[in-house]
Amino acid sequence: MLALPAAASAAPNEKLPPRVRLRADAPKGANGGDRSGAPSGSVDAAIGIGDAQALTGPLLDPVGRYSELIAVTTARTEQRRKAHARKQREAREEREKFAHLPGGVTMATLESIAACESGGNPEAVSPDGTYRGKYQFDQGTWESVGGHGDPAAAPEAEQDYRAALLYSESGSSPWPVCGQ
Repeated sequence: MLALPAAASAAPNEKLPPRVRLRADAPKGANGGDRSGAPSGSVDAAIGIGDAQALTGPLLDPVGRYSELIAVTTARTEQRRKAHARKQREAREEREKFAHLPGGVTMATLESIAACESGGNPEAVSPDGTYRGKYQFDQGTWESVGGHGDPAAAPEAEQDYRAALLYSESGSSPWPVCGQ
């Protein structure tokens, strides 16, 4: 038996609902509708073409599955976009919190020290693990200027602020090689 697409096998003036598949083994009910007994003119009824029945449903509808995939992907993308925007907002708030450097210390001075100490890397850690962060703070010095936790894990803006505090209190002496 030769299988023809639903549209090609339909009579010219007979209209089929969109996105249906034909199944020859779907028997008609006694009233001419589908097996469930729905009348032949109802939306849920199977449509007969010769011995075949057109069955509709979400499992048989590739366009429906594709639409669902698009909806799920769109929702995930929106969640990622919101998370990214939240992280950017938090980073901006952190920068603003530490934007004003104390004691008239300039960013040029701090950048010079950071370039020498760590190459400007805020996550830098010395080989023995004692000195950490952009300005290579040891834990005691970090805590003396109000820092908490690991200096290398602190936001870069906070490291800049804490280094400026230290510089305004002690000058370049905490950085004997790089503070010159």
